[in-house]
Amino acid sequence: MAQADFAYQPANDAAGMPLAVSIFADRAHLRETLREDAGAAGFRIAQCGEVAELLAGETADEVRPLGEVVLVDCPAADAGILAALARLDMRAARSGAQLVVSTSVAALDEVFACLDQSCPQILVDPTRAERVIALGRVLARLPNLRLRELSEDDRLTLLRLTEQVGQIAERLERMGAGGALPPRGLVSEDSVFRFESPAPAFSGQDDDPSERLVRAARPPLPDPRLVRRIIRQRQLRARFFDGELFADPAWDMLLDLTAARVEHTRVSVTSLCIASGVPPTTALRWISQMTEAGLLTRVEDETDRRRAFIALTDRAMDAMARYFAEIGKAAAQLL
Repeated sequence: MAQADFAYQPANDAAGMPLAVSIFADRAHLRETLREDAGAAGFRIAQCGEVAELLAGETADEVRPLGEVVLVDCPAADAGILAALARLDMRAARSGAQLVVSTSVAALDEVFACLDQSCPQILVDPTRAERVIALGRVLARLPNLRLRELSEDDRLTLLRLTEQVGQIAERLERMGAGGALPPRGLVSEDSVFRFESPAPAFSGQDDDPSERLVRAARPPLPDPRLVRRIIRQRQLRARFFDGELFADPAWDMLLDLTAARVEHTRVSVTSLCIASGVPPTTALRWISQMTEAGLLTRVEDETDRRRAFIALTDRAMDAMARYFAEIGKAAAQLL
């Protein structure tokens, strides 16, 4: 993927100075790629080194200053790296820096558990196109960019456009490598942003007190056997059709979490990514958007700080219970 495939407005702060980015990655070729892409996006490279430099900077008496954007690659995470990431997460939350962390499926649960302050972007075994998409999302999220003047609709359009550009770039990259284009479904990954503005039912606004007094009690959650059978039937379609034709990660995750709630089991972020039926990085974007929309919540493990789980909020659980109550006997016939 050529650097010229992507063009951004200069990433400048309020004073017109280029925004600084800090890059920490042990793989030399990846550091160079991140440097090229960040430079193409208009960032100033403040630091570029191995993850060990992040560890040293985090434990020194004088903490090394970081850029407005911090890119970290840690496919494997030992105790030292996790501790450094947790401190970095707190620093980013205090300073408003944008944190982008790439990792592997094997390390995802531990990395996710220690990043609970700064709302970071977490990428799982990302392609170069996915990393570029993450930089594009940074440009839309930083409050001191000129993008802050965009309306919410314009911002959403920009995010969707960035995602689509990334998809095109990835396909061109595969063509350049001599690979055949994969079949594409009717559902585009840009729908991952549909929860950017929550629906009224999940707006988070307080209901009228008098309405709460007369609201009917929530019906019970469905039999988990029913939910699991629905999930299996949905998965069965992939044996006969391109899975992307039916990609609906939000619903698949809601079903999985509903069954888990009734079964009194906890769902890790890795398990939920698998249940979503889409690549982990895409699933994590869904989880982030659904959390912001008030559908999902993060639950810390009280016995092990290295783990965290995802659960339905009370409002989402109420909606799922009412949905299954509405379909009633027709759903019960599936058992």
